[in-house]
Amino acid sequence: MTPSPPGCRGVARAGQHAKPARPGRRWPGLCGLGLLCATLPQGEAADAPALRKVRDLVIYQDSRFYAAFPSVVRRPDGELLVAFRRAPERRVFGESHTSHTDPSSQLVLVRSGDGGQSWSERPELIFAHPFGGCQDPCLVQLQDGSLLCSSYGWALLEAARAARMTNSLRHGPFVFLGGWLLRSGDGGRTWSELPPPPHVPADATCDALGRPTAAFNRGAMCEGRDGKLYWAVAVHPDLSPRRTETHLLVSADRGRTWRYGCPVAQDPKVTFNETSLYQTPRGDLLAFMRTADFDDHTTVARSTNGGRSFQPWQDAGWRGHPHHALRLPDQRVLLVYGYRHAPFGIRARVLNPECTDVATAPEFVLRDDGGNGDLGYPWATWLSADEVLVVYYFNVADGPRHIAGTVVRVSR
Repeated sequence: MTPSPPGCRGVARAGQHAKPARPGRRWPGLCGLGLLCATLPQGEAADAPALRKVRDLVIYQDSRFYAAFPSVVRRPDGELLVAFRRAPERRVFGESHTSHTDPSSQLVLVRSGDGGQSWSERPELIFAHPFGGCQDPCLVQLQDGSLLCSSYGWALLEAARAARMTNSLRHGPFVFLGGWLLRSGDGGRTWSELPPPPHVPADATCDALGRPTAAFNRGAMCEGRDGKLYWAVAVHPDLSPRRTETHLLVSADRGRTWRYGCPVAQDPKVTFNETSLYQTPRGDLLAFMRTADFDDHTTVARSTNGGRSFQPWQDAGWRGHPHHALRLPDQRVLLVYGYRHAPFGIRARVLNPECTDVATAPEFVLRDDGGNGDLGYPWATWLSADEVLVVYYFNVADGPRHIAGTVVRVSR
């Protein structure tokens, strides 16, 4: 896979969809780049591309179920675990569509012991919430080999009751349950609930039971080199208009307790959420954030002082969400993200070790054959010394939502 192999689409970058620059909010050097095309004439000498696509694969698909929002880890023995949300495919019952809220959605996982060549057919249950449907299991493997899974959910209430809960997050008759954390010490065979995450004081909402909403996020936590866990969570300071900010929580005991850190990104007009964190070799914390009311641009915030504060957020100048960052052997960073605009699919960039070239790094198309925008949410892990597995959910021609993957080879 290259930016421009024969037969593939050229990729527009660096401001093709940009709004007028906001003062102080663009990456240095971004303005004036215009439309860049990643096309190289066939046969022309050029540096070897950073990535080459090897193959696509299906990890889990069942036409009776809507499978989405995966994450993946590689165990110390090489076993791969892919966790995802599974809910009934409502079209099986003759309904018109399946949404992202369902009272019976569960967190499940599948395994591969042969480097992703085959996967367990029957998913294992991670968690089913007694009060409602579960969302987005986000895995992190800690230095001691244990697994942490963050999630959140929605409770289905009577429509009239839900309408009266004006200080809660609502999606039709569904009311938000807040976040929770699960831990496994045996490679995902069994799971236990950790104490609920704290409520962030800046958040103005209550959950479906009337309690201050427990912290939550869709995205990767980061275990720092100091052994602490860093977690960027979504905060709703207002519900009218509804918008979100991102704030940092820090744990020194592997997720059992958390202390408030600082704001990550705030803006009176732009919404930030679904944030993944990454620590650079120098020790900076990078927050890769999804946005709303900002033309779907990726934004980034950086902390250079161990999470005590973050610099003003920056507009990367290109579309895509949400993100996952994986360190490569030479310290570069593979950043993967979904692309919910035609042509629908999955994309990636290879950044320098300190991620200072987010705006200018070439974009690689992993998939552009999606049936519509209901896809994405990629997560990456190593398969071998030079191959990476990127997992995501996908649909072809509006068919069953399934968990798929792409294997890419990384040049040294």
